[in-house]
Amino acid sequence: METQFYILLSLKTPGGFVDYGQYFFGDDRDAAYELFRQLKGDKQIHEGCPLHIDLVETVNELPVKINSLCCTLEELGANCKLIAREIFRLKNLEEM
Repeated sequence: METQFYILLSLKTPGGFVDYGQYFFGDDRDAAYELFRQLKGDKQIHEGCPLHIDLVETVNELPVKINSLCCTLEELGANCKLIAREIFRLKNLEEM
């Protein structure tokens, strides 16, 4: 079974955190780790943080959280732009 990587977006609600989006990287570990290193946000997760971005790896089809960031709405916007640009670049390079 192949290991897969994705970035998971979640937000805090009164009932806990709810996942609302994800960006799929396939099996490219280096690309996923390198992109996550470029994301803006605080590596220290704190109680008041409403937005989380997690790097997740599937191991034997089970999700394992590798790293997390706490971010503001402005940082989330910049991060989503960076993620979309990088995935677009990677997917277009695969076609060549």
